[in-house]
Amino acid sequence: MNENTNPLPQTSRRQFLKTSSAAALGGIAAANLSFPERSFAQNSDTIRVGLIGCGGRGTGAANQALNADKNLILTAVADVFPDKIKGSLATLKKGLPDKVNVEPGSSFIGLDAYQKVIDSGVDLVILTTPPGFRPQHLKAAIDAGKHVFCEKPMATDAPGLRSVLASVEEAKKKKLALVAGFCWRYDYARREIFKRIHDGAIGNIRAIYATYYTGPVKPMPPANTRPAGVTDVEWQLRNWYNFVWLCGDGLVEQAVHSIDKIAWAMKDVPPLKAVAVGGRQIPNNQGNIYDHFEINYEYADGVRAFLGCRQQTGCYSETRDYLMGTKGLGNIGGRRTPVEITGEKSWAYEGPNPDMYQVEHDELFASIRAGKPINDGDRMCSSTLMAIMGRMAAYTGQEVTWEQALNSEERLVPEKLDWNMNLPIAPLAMPGRTRFV
Repeated sequence: MNENTNPLPQTSRRQFLKTSSAAALGGIAAANLSFPERSFAQNSDTIRVGLIGCGGRGTGAANQALNADKNLILTAVADVFPDKIKGSLATLKKGLPDKVNVEPGSSFIGLDAYQKVIDSGVDLVILTTPPGFRPQHLKAAIDAGKHVFCEKPMATDAPGLRSVLASVEEAKKKKLALVAGFCWRYDYARREIFKRIHDGAIGNIRAIYATYYTGPVKPMPPANTRPAGVTDVEWQLRNWYNFVWLCGDGLVEQAVHSIDKIAWAMKDVPPLKAVAVGGRQIPNNQGNIYDHFEINYEYADGVRAFLGCRQQTGCYSETRDYLMGTKGLGNIGGRRTPVEITGEKSWAYEGPNPDMYQVEHDELFASIRAGKPINDGDRMCSSTLMAIMGRMAAYTGQEVTWEQALNSEERLVPEKLDWNMNLPIAPLAMPGRTRFV
């Protein structure tokens, strides 16, 4: 793998805002109103989809895509592991046999398999590999003129994020749909409460407290369980969630959903700076990610946003957002708990509640059919960088500004990746000792 993430010129928070159309639109998915170079008439032109990354999230995203449009077929798949492809296709064929048309020659395996899917004649690609690969895969897809659904986050380091920013601008020029897996943006209840908050229902926001207290996604297995002959790259890819270069840490890979809602509340205006604490209390064998964080984001006018993140078993669990304004409070629970405002304009959501994962694909394909492709690019980059910024602050123990985070030269993802290369595991970050790069 050649990671093509040429650094852009030094970028400031002001410049980021000037180029971010999503900030002006308050975070609701913004449609590019220009017509794409190739249109797809409703229910007459078949949209061919390629899946890159055949794990659980990829299989779920492909299933939602196949259910989103009547004239859509899956024609190509890619993964580094054959068993992932086999399992994914079996699941998809069981539920939607008429929409899975993947010939044996269109199942691609290996680190370069993503490019083979892109080159196979598909119209849209679903990018659901570990996020360390997202910048490279997104660049290749946009360069080839493909519509894209890509899971969050968008990168694991700042050079990768800058590559994604460049791909976003290219997608706009080519009038390509680019929908991000920040699924809460497609949830009806949250759309309504944020609309009301942006219209002044709780007055001016003074503070936000978001929680992401849950269990570990996939604990690292003991080193002595590693089969003989398994290379460093294969071992890390099999356990990708435990390595910072692949997942970005739990803050960036998982709690980024809560960070995205903070960004949404603040109309996608980036914070000025962040300080943070974090570390690892539960041993993780060879992995190098933290299991808890506490991030303090500072905005203009003294507004503060706080995120508590913990991924440990046997502990109190909560995923909720508390918004404190001058005229009331916003309370946003989990998927099955209340979304409400208390104060001068008390309110509780009582409307429809369709599956947000399905909604994001429904709206993606509807926008392609209408010739008004959605582009989530600006806000998906901003939320990802907020998460990376928080991790940088926690890892180093330093205050990190938005400009520092955006222009960091720390590269976590190897520029050249070979299946048989030696890939030592970076040591766990130590605040006060780990340097900001």
